[in-house]
Amino acid sequence: MKRILVIRGGAIGDFILTLPALKALRDAYPRAHIEILGYKHIAVLAENRFYAQTIRSIEYGPLSSFFAKSSELPPELTDYFASFDLVISYLYDPDEILENNLRRCGVENVVPGPAKIDKSEHAARQLVRPIEKLGVPIGNLAPKIYSSAEDRQFAEDFLRDLPRPLVALHPGSGSEKKNWPLENWIDIGNYLLGSDNFRGSLVIVSGEADEDRMNQLRMIWKNERVQFARNIPLPALAALFENAIFLGHDSGISQLAAAADANCILLFGPTDPEIWAPRNEKVRVIQAPTGDMLSLGFETVRDALINRLEACLPGKQVRS
Repeated sequence: MKRILVIRGGAIGDFILTLPALKALRDAYPRAHIEILGYKHIAVLAENRFYAQTIRSIEYGPLSSFFAKSSELPPELTDYFASFDLVISYLYDPDEILENNLRRCGVENVVPGPAKIDKSEHAARQLVRPIEKLGVPIGNLAPKIYSSAEDRQFAEDFLRDLPRPLVALHPGSGSEKKNWPLENWIDIGNYLLGSDNFRGSLVIVSGEADEDRMNQLRMIWKNERVQFARNIPLPALAALFENAIFLGHDSGISQLAAAADANCILLFGPTDPEIWAPRNEKVRVIQAPTGDMLSLGFETVRDALINRLEACLPGKQVRS
């Protein structure tokens, strides 16, 4: 197997949960050229970071012809797809239109992967199934991100003036139902900043979907020990998380932190951690008792965070 293409759309968490499948491919074919067709700002997590040599944007207009039956296929894309020995696609293709068009290009080995995750087993396990069909052995289902020297330098420069330890907070997610009330996040931050024994810093992580929450927090926390990380490139953000304690929800950013080997406390409400929680060793999940995030008490999360800080700082007490 010399050239392999993996087609993977979806959001940040979807991509990261596919990394164990990509790792199995890389381990099985260490000399193969592996390419990813996906959203470039997400797939860059894998580009020249162990998994793949090249990424290509799935948002290329002429690709739309591959989703129409009996369409005229652009010659440049026909040649492109024909250059691969194996194509694995996680795109939704219930009528096999994409698969048939890929075969029209001359791709003999097309393997479909699950476009949607069901409730049968952990998402990462479902996403490695197409790789298992190839006879490739599957190892650890915990995703791992391999940061580059440039990623780590960016993170070092960004964090240069902040005292340690670092506690990274991501108060948002892709759904308001998955969010712990903002006032609880404010209480957590105020508790740490007001503790005589916590001399570290807070890094507040946000993206476009979190803007309203971030604006409120910026008004409250005007403190030299608080840094706001807004829309940082994902590889650099992963490097930032490597030596942090992370508190977040069921979100793609939480998947990123776990894959970067951060010490994670993840708050789950209506979604099932047996399906979606990262399998990484440093992850602790706290489930809202009723599935509603309002039922998850401040003290429960505060105590978990204190315990994690004290475990990472032997001999020091964080409680005020």
